Amino acid sequence: MKKAALHNLGCKVNAYETEAMQELLEKNGYEIVPFHDLADVYVINTCSVTNMADRKSRQMIHRARKQNPDAVIVAAGCYVQAQADMGELDENIDIVIGNNKKKDLIRLLEEYFKEDIPKQMQEVIDINHTFEYESLHLSRTAEHTRAYLKVQDGCNQFCTYCIIPYARGRVRSRKKEDVVEEVRTLAEHGYQEVVLTGIHLSSYGLEWKDENGKQTEGLLDLIRAVHGVEGIKRIRLGSLEPRIVTEEFAKELACLPKICPHFHLSLQSGCDATLKRMNRRYDAAEYREKCELLRKYFENPALTTDVIVGFPQESEEEFEASRDFVDSINFYETHIFKYSKRQGTKAAKMDGQIPEHEKTRRSNIMLELNRKKMQRYEEGWLGKKVEVLFEEMTERDGKNYVTGHTKEYLRIGVPCEPEQADRWTNQLKEIELTSLSQIMH
Repeated sequence: MKKAALHNLGCKVNAYETEAMQELLEKNGYEIVPFHDLADVYVINTCSVTNMADRKSRQMIHRARKQNPDAVIVAAGCYVQAQADMGELDENIDIVIGNNKKKDLIRLLEEYFKEDIPKQMQEVIDINHTFEYESLHLSRTAEHTRAYLKVQDGCNQFCTYCIIPYARGRVRSRKKEDVVEEVRTLAEHGYQEVVLTGIHLSSYGLEWKDENGKQTEGLLDLIRAVHGVEGIKRIRLGSLEPRIVTEEFAKELACLPKICPHFHLSLQSGCDATLKRMNRRYDAAEYREKCELLRKYFENPALTTDVIVGFPQESEEEFEASRDFVDSINFYETHIFKYSKRQGTKAAKMDGQIPEHEKTRRSNIMLELNRKKMQRYEEGWLGKKVEVLFEEMTERDGKNYVTGHTKEYLRIGVPCEPEQADRWTNQLKEIELTSLSQIMH
């Protein structure tokens, strides 16, 4: 029996695809071992969202080669898709699998072993000219209570800082019936929470139009269908674009009791001038309106976001405008990113690139603001009862806890000895929050 090891880099969509490839390997007789172990096949699902992601992808490819020089090294995903397009593939890779071709992993391995191919095998399509949604499936995931489902791929936005539309191609959506079937399978295996994810989730169904050019199905239709699956208690949404949050959207979601009031609305900057250079398709006032709509229909929802600091030409005044905007929205959590120049994007060619030390200074200011806002939001839950879906045992300061998440994604810990774990894991329990120490980060 051949041994295979997998390593995932990047987003939740990548994580889903990595687990789907692992399931393919298992079904075809491979023994799955940890990545640091000796294996016959190493599969690295790469990422290219930042320069650091590129570097980590290269490092994992080289680490696999060093661990077993005779192993077959498979590199899949965004980094190798972009490198193949530029003709700069690493010679340490034996099998290159671009996006939309991960479903062919087993066939490619069989061909490689059968032919004893001494040179690099490539399976990379022109991702920018395909409208096929890649069919991958999961019946279980690494997590035992929550399952991430990829329902959409590709992006049509072309933000000036982002390489992903070039690496992932145009918007492609998974059929609603296919998603529901997978959710049913996961529910039968005991999963109680599903997270709907995509490269640009808000664009789900964008390519499905009637003869008049009107979109026939969208994200709300998919959510309603998943909501009807018996056994699923919670539905969580991946990152959303602000413009999808209309009065109808927020009101409809609020009528679905399984929806988690935890919304990640991508921001990137709170300054209109910076947003325009980024080619984001909203301004700060519109973004604020969307947050107010969600707070109108949900009681104390957890709003989270992403912010880039040090975007080209971002002046001190623009940075302060962005910081003040983030301060005023009162997010639960803000993920801060220092702008990373990506070859092949418009922003990389812009004048006024910000020095690294200045990006770091601005990042530290935003991180401190985030710390204060997180604490403020969490303090608002003290004295209240929350429903927690418990997931796993963990240890902190020498003590054992069972941990899980509320619908708002607060991570709650309860003292518990390992032998009592079965009474808690994958169980929904009501807990009264009396101290911030119950919330674990």
